[in-house]
Amino acid sequence: MNNFKKIGMTALAASLVSTSVFAGEVTVAGKAKMTVENYSSAGSIQKGKGFSMGNQLTFTGGGELDNGLTVGISFVLDQGDESATTGSVATSPFDSHSVSISSDALGKLTMHGEGGSSAQGAIDTTAAGDIWDTFDGTTTGVKVKSSSGGADVLVYALPTIMDDLAISASYSPQQANASSATAYAATYSGVEGLSVSYGVGDKFDSAAGVSADSTTMKASYAIGSFTLAYSNNDFDTSAADLDQETESYKVSYTVSDEISVTYGTEEIKLESDSDEAEYEQFTVAYTSGGMTVTATQASSTDGLHGTTDLEDRDYWSLGLAFAF
Repeated sequence: MNNFKKIGMTALAASLVSTSVFAGEVTVAGKAKMTVENYSSAGSIQKGKGFSMGNQLTFTGGGELDNGLTVGISFVLDQGDESATTGSVATSPFDSHSVSISSDALGKLTMHGEGGSSAQGAIDTTAAGDIWDTFDGTTTGVKVKSSSGGADVLVYALPTIMDDLAISASYSPQQANASSATAYAATYSGVEGLSVSYGVGDKFDSAAGVSADSTTMKASYAIGSFTLAYSNNDFDTSAADLDQETESYKVSYTVSDEISVTYGTEEIKLESDSDEAEYEQFTVAYTSGGMTVTATQASSTDGLHGTTDLEDRDYWSLGLAFAF
């Protein structure tokens, strides 16, 4: 009887050690972009006209193990990536990288070594597509604040509870000058043409003793050739006079399968200032195969919540993007 037990345990141990991949593959997707753009203002020219480019390769791989789990990896090579160290890992040469474990019954657990977002941060893009980010890096660089994310983020997507409902949660461990943080998000798309999302997350700067909560609410509705979208990002912090609220709207019209027109606005309100930072953008896009041509006109008003001409910027760009 003891011999049978030994044989059984040995076989079990061997099966656990020799767990292998049934079917695996690695794929590569690429993106490239060439842009001519111009920044100007009534007070002065911050950047003027110039060229910019982007190129990126995304490697994804994985496969199903013989225990039923699916393991996946992903990493991005980006020409514009930095060479600094973030969290516990050196970021260069990757722009982001992650490992995931998933199954239909258990959901999906993803560890982001770099480039990850909290559950709330993953949905906090404004309805208009973060127009403010176009002006980040100029003197009108106001950022929409969010919950903790970046390096060493653990994200769990729950298995399907009901059709068209996606729920996720994330955990960011304690790092230098920052305590651990959690976030949650849900998206429902069970009504034709409608998508509604809600997310909440926190962050804590232990060095400054400042805590904050970030909440995102957004919705979009497509009817015929029109798509209407709205979002609200609210950042509530214990630091004096630094609460922030961002409202955004977007209207898109699909002229044909190849041509679309979009108009969007954003308004960033700061608790300590009565002058809201306002942004608006008009974009025309033409898509053919894997190529997209865009023409964009945008503007920023009171970008630093002040009233001087230096805080008002105009921007235009012509871009050519490829996906392959």
